[in-house]
Order: sequence, then structure tokens, then C-alpha cells
Amino acid sequence: MTIRVGVVTFPGSLDDRDASRAVRIAGAEPVALWHKDKNLQQVDAIILPGGFSYGDYLRCGAISRFSPVMESVIEQAKAGLPVLGICNGFQILCESHLLPGALTRNDHLHFICRDQKLRIENTRTAWTSDYAQGQEITVPLKNGEGGFVADERTLDMLEAEGRVVARYLDVNPNGSRRDIAGISNAAGNVVGLMPHPEHAVESLTGPTTDGLAFFSSILKRLVNA
Repeated sequence: MTIRVGVVTFPGSLDDRDASRAVRIAGAEPVALWHKDKNLQQVDAIILPGGFSYGDYLRCGAISRFSPVMESVIEQAKAGLPVLGICNGFQILCESHLLPGALTRNDHLHFICRDQKLRIENTRTAWTSDYAQGQEITVPLKNGEGGFVADERTLDMLEAEGRVVARYLDVNPNGSRRDIAGISNAAGNVVGLMPHPEHAVESLTGPTTDGLAFFSSILKRLVNA
């Protein structure tokens, strides 16, 4: 059984090829999807990669949210299609209201690029089942507008429902509320993550291979579905 994972390219995407490589290393088939095309080519899952879609000229992800492909992504995500948004992809998911909250300018007002330690808080999602609960990992982080914010009621809801997927450890790099690095929707098929697991899938280029389980998780979930 071949699992096909679509990777969407928007104008300004720069981690789409890295995401495709991660999918391939995990054992699935990456499928390139263009933002102007509503046809998802019957893929089994979707990745919205990192970058600076439309130059972040309005708000990060605010213009991409209206790309034709997102009509299909939103519809299918609500029907259960697994979707992972990484960095700019996380921003697009929030702008699309598939995830609550928003991503804002880093509290120190500087772009940051570092290897970041995380703790996996939720292993029940489609994208994290290959991790152990509470597992600590290190993956690259690179963002200028990575601070996750939401009102207290939403933050309490995310905590109570176990929808915080990953949390920053040792240092909060961008001012995210409650050290939140990633969240999921209620069903667990949609995950947004600010750090970049696709840059930590092979020892040659990554600080670790700790990010690979995001991509092997979805493969196993779909194979065993």
C-alpha cells in the first residue's frame, strides 16, 4: 500500500522540498500540490510547509488562506483528512480557522534560528503517535512571527482537552503563551507546529533525527486505518 502525502507550494514557500524529502525518508510518496489548484490528487494527507507565503505582506498566512487549494484542504480536513502545518503552515491553519489562536511577532522582535528542545505532550494525534508521551526532542526553529497567542478561555480549553501537541523546553524562544509550540484540532487530524521537524530527519543535515516521527506517525496511522 502506497501512502501519498501532498505538500502544498505557495508563492514564497521555501521548505516544501524539505517536507517532501522527509515524507520520502519516512516511506511515503510525496505529491507536489500547487496553491492555485483545488485538486488534491486524492492524497492521503496534506502538509502545509514553512516559508513566507506571499511575503507575509498582510499577516503571515492571511493571503494563502484564500488560495484555491485551501478550499479543498479546509473541506477535507473537516471530513478527517490529516493535515500538518509547519511554521508558515501553522499560521495558515490558524488564519483558516482550522486551528484556534494566532501567531504574532516574536516578543523580542527579532528573527530567531536555533535548535530547539521540545516536549511532546500529545501522542494521540495523527502526526505524533510514534512518539512517547512526554518525550523530549530537539528540532530546528526559525521564525520571526512564531508567538502563539489566544485568549485565556481558548488556552484553558486547549489544555483541558489535551490539544497542546508540543511545548518549548529550557527557553521560550518567541513569547508563545504557556510555552506552546504546537496544537491540534479536537479530532487530532489537524496539527500546527512552529518548529521544523522536516529539518531533523537525517543525521547528515539535522541536529538530530527527532523530527522523523512526525512523518512516520502519519504513515503508520494510515496503513493501519
